[in-house]
Amino acid sequence: MNNLLGSGTSGASTSEELSSGALREQERLLPIANVGRIMKQNLPQNAKISKDAKETMQECVSEFIGFVTSEASQKCKKERRKTVNGEDICWALGALGFDNYSVSMKRYLDKYREIEGEKVSNTNYIGEGAGGDEDPSS
Repeated sequence: MNNLLGSGTSGASTSEELSSGALREQERLLPIANVGRIMKQNLPQNAKISKDAKETMQECVSEFIGFVTSEASQKCKKERRKTVNGEDICWALGALGFDNYSVSMKRYLDKYREIEGEKVSNTNYIGEGAGGDEDPSS
C-alpha cells in the first residue's frame, strides 16, 4: 500500500502523496459522468441511477477495458509492435472468450473504417483544384 502512495519510509503519507495517488485512481477510471450518460441511454427517461450503481459500473468497465487492452498489448509485444490497433482489440476479445463482442466489434471497426475512408476521399476530392486557375465547369 505504501508503494502506491509514495516512497516515504515512515509509513505516513503527505497530503501531496495522497493527492497524487488519488489522481492516479482518477486517471485509471473512465469519467463517471460519461459512464452515467451511457447507462442512462438504456433506461426509461424518468429512471434514476444511484451513485453507487454508477461507481460500480465505472470500476467494472474500466477494469474490462484494461483487461482487454492488456491482452492486446501482450500480443503486440510478442509480434514486436508498439501500437495496439483495432484488430488487436478484436483478437483480444476473442482470445478472452468474448466471441460475441469480438464479432460485433470487428463489424463496427470495418464500418468505421469504411466511413472514415469515404471522409478522406471526399476531403481529397474537395481539395483538388483548390487554388488553381482551372474552370470548374470543365
